[in-house]
Amino acid sequence: MSTKKIQVSIGADIGGSHISCVGVNLIDQSIIEASQSRVKIDHRETPETILSAWATAINGTIDSINDLSLSGIGFSIPGPFDYHAGISKMEHKFPQLKDIHIPSRLGPLLTTAPSVQMRFLNDAVAFAVGEAWIGAGKNAKKVVVITLGTGFGSAYVDAGIPVVGREDVAPQGCFWHLPCRDGIADDYFSTRWFVNTYKEKTGKSVTGVKEIAEVVQSDAIAKELFLSFGENMASFIGPWLKKFNAETLIMGGNIALSYELFKESMHRSFEKNDVHVHVQLSQLLENAAMVGAARLFDPEFWEQHKNTKQPL
Repeated sequence: MSTKKIQVSIGADIGGSHISCVGVNLIDQSIIEASQSRVKIDHRETPETILSAWATAINGTIDSINDLSLSGIGFSIPGPFDYHAGISKMEHKFPQLKDIHIPSRLGPLLTTAPSVQMRFLNDAVAFAVGEAWIGAGKNAKKVVVITLGTGFGSAYVDAGIPVVGREDVAPQGCFWHLPCRDGIADDYFSTRWFVNTYKEKTGKSVTGVKEIAEVVQSDAIAKELFLSFGENMASFIGPWLKKFNAETLIMGGNIALSYELFKESMHRSFEKNDVHVHVQLSQLLENAAMVGAARLFDPEFWEQHKNTKQPL
């Protein structure tokens, strides 16, 4: 390891089926690859089982950096969640953790001091913070990040700091809940739109976007779905990008892997609506949310972020 000064925080990304952890060097802004740890979980389990699995993953990362100075553990976790207090409010995921204070229950299970600091950040926001810090948006000031997959995640970042309650951003600082056609944006810019629409038009059932992407060359309906997706998404988010004066739009998630199939229609729609934004794919991929969560212990970032409004 380098002899340069090292101050480390751990980023933990909490999903319904796993927890992933990694150490991040806050001084040179690098991922400590050897500290990667991942454990499968079932979000429907008891608090004891879930927290034990989280501790196993975190302890694996702690053990790999035990000779370094640990600032704390940052968590990327979906809402609803009281991010300031560290208390889960979820019912659709981790129902058994509802109203539990995570730090006081998890701390004693860790191999570091039970009093180690823990901080929490919305998962979509954490992904955006990571990409804006050392990923695809590191050279831009105003960045919008969207994650296209099971749901439609999104966040705004201005000079590295997430923005939620401000006049130039969407309500709650995200798009998924906003009205769109006959429902909300999450209905149209997620995997289920592809799966449901493809079945409506062809009668064929698929499990995900990848299956549709694989038949684009021979299936005109599959091709049209991607073209429609790109045009519709650009039309929807375009006005918000203009209002924020976004310099860079970063896309992550499984649907973004098929970007080439909707790139042309998306950019054509942006041009039609006079939206000028640099589009990039995620550079950090699955590491993005962990890096963003770890940055909660970057003193400069925390000083600016700690009192900002959080998404629900």
